[in-house]
Amino acid sequence: MIKGPKDNLFLLIKSLNKSEKRQFKLYVGRLGVNSDSKFLNLFNLLDKASVYDEAEILKSGIVKKQQLANVKSHLYKQILISLKLNPSHQNVRSQIREQLDFASILYHKGLYKQSLKILDKSKELAIQNEEKNLAYEIVELEKIIESQYITRSISGRADELTVQAKELSTANVIASKLSNLSLQLYGLFLKTGYAKSKEEGDKITAYFYRRLPKFKISELGFREKLWLYKAHLWYSFLMQDFLNSYKYASKWVTLFYDNPDMINLHPVFFLKGHNYLLEALFFLRQKPKFGKTLEKLESIVNQKDFPRDENVESLIFLYTQTAKLNYYFIDGSFEEGLKVIPKMEAKLKHYEDRLDEHHLMIFYYKFASMEFGAGNNKRCIFYLNKIISNRSLSMREDLQCFARILNLVAHYEAGMDYHLESLLRSTYKYLLKLEDLYEVQKEMINFIKGLQDIYPHDLKDAFINLHSKLTKYVDHPYERRAFLYLDIISWLESKIENRSVGDIIREKYLLTLKNAS
Repeated sequence: MIKGPKDNLFLLIKSLNKSEKRQFKLYVGRLGVNSDSKFLNLFNLLDKASVYDEAEILKSGIVKKQQLANVKSHLYKQILISLKLNPSHQNVRSQIREQLDFASILYHKGLYKQSLKILDKSKELAIQNEEKNLAYEIVELEKIIESQYITRSISGRADELTVQAKELSTANVIASKLSNLSLQLYGLFLKTGYAKSKEEGDKITAYFYRRLPKFKISELGFREKLWLYKAHLWYSFLMQDFLNSYKYASKWVTLFYDNPDMINLHPVFFLKGHNYLLEALFFLRQKPKFGKTLEKLESIVNQKDFPRDENVESLIFLYTQTAKLNYYFIDGSFEEGLKVIPKMEAKLKHYEDRLDEHHLMIFYYKFASMEFGAGNNKRCIFYLNKIISNRSLSMREDLQCFARILNLVAHYEAGMDYHLESLLRSTYKYLLKLEDLYEVQKEMINFIKGLQDIYPHDLKDAFINLHSKLTKYVDHPYERRAFLYLDIISWLESKIENRSVGDIIREKYLLTLKNAS
C-alpha cells in the first residue's frame, strides 16, 4: 500500500507491472534522443521511490522546480500512450475505435471507398458486440461520405443508412435513459440506504416509473436489457424488496450466460451481477444456494481465460471476500467466520488504494458485527471506530447510524459503562442531525440510557420488555431496515435465555429450513 501524498503520476507508476514498465522503456527508447531525457529519468526515480517526495526529486537534479509540472505532465501522457499500445489493454472497443480513426484518415485523404470498406466491417463488429454508440458514430461518418461523394457503393444506400441511424439512435436513447435511472438510484442508495418511510418509498417509486422509458422487451438488445435489470435491481433494493432484487439479479447474470462473449467484453458487469445476486440471497437467508453461487463465481474467475486487469482483480477480491463474510452471517457461524478476518484484513491493505471509502467501511462494519456476534466486544469497538471517525457524511448515512447503535451495545456488553453517557449524547445528536431517528433506534437508545438505573436482578425483565416492544417492528416495511444491520432481536433473546447470539441465529435458521421443507 502506498503511503504519503497521493500524487497521480506516482500512483500510476506504482500501478504498473513488470511487463508494462519494460514496454514503457522500450517505447520511449525507440528514439535514441529519449535515452537520457528528463521524463525518463523522473520515471526511474519515482519507480524506485517508496513515497512521493517532491523535495527529493528536486534534490536529485533531474529537473528544476519550474520545469517539474511540465515534465510530470509529459511523463504521465507517455505512460498512458505506452499502456494503450500494450496488448493486455486492447479489447474490441479499442479495436473498433482504431478502425474508425483509420477510416477518418482515409476519408480526409480522399480514399472514400477504402474508408467505407473499413467502416462497414467496423460497424458489423460494433453491432455484434453491442457497441451501439460506436456503431452510431460509424453510420454518421458513412452518411457524411455518401452525402458528399458519388461512391456508387450500392443502390438504396441512403435509405439503408437512414434506417440504421434511426434504429441505433432509438436503442442508444433507451440505453441512456436506463443507465441514467440506474445510476441515480445507485447514488441514492449510497447516500441514504434503504427507504426509511412510506413517504420516501412513494417518492422513490414515483421517481422510478416516471423515468422508466417505454420499450418492447423483444426489441431490446443485450446492453439495453442489462441497464433495465440494473435499474429494477436498485429500485428493489431501495424498497427492501429482496425477492425482486433476486429476480433481477438472476436475470442480469443469466443474460451473460446466454451471451458468453459478453463476459470477456464486460467482465466488470459480469462480476457486479453476481455480487448483487449473492447479496439478494444473503438477505433471503438462502445459504445452500448462496454457497453454490459463490462457488460457481470463484470457479469462473479462476479460469485462465477469464479477463483480468487491476480493476477486475480488485472487484474479484471485493465481491468474493464480502460474500465469504456474509456466508457466516446467514446462520450465525461467527466463531468460524472469525478465522477468515486476519487473512482478509491483510489482503485489504493490498487493495486499499483501489477500493472506494464506501466499500472499505462496509468491510469494517462486517468485521465489527462478526466480532460482536462472537462476543469480542472490544474488537468490535475497534472496527466501529474506523467508521465513526470517518467524517464523510455522504457515505452511507444509514451505515454510520447503525455503527453508532452497535457501538453503544458493544460498550455496554464490554462493561465500559463510563463511556456510555457521552456516547449516548453524541449518538443522539448525530441521529437528530441526519433526521434518521426511528422507533427501533429510539427504543434502543432509551433502553441503554436506562440500564444504568436498573438493578441486576431486574435486567432480564428489562430485556423482555424491550424485546416485546421491538418485535412488532420486525415485519414493518420501513422500520425493519434496522434489523438488516444489527440483529437486535437475537441479541435480546440471547440475553433473556443466557445463550450466545450465534446459537440463537443458528436455531432460527434451522427452523426456517425446516418450515421451508
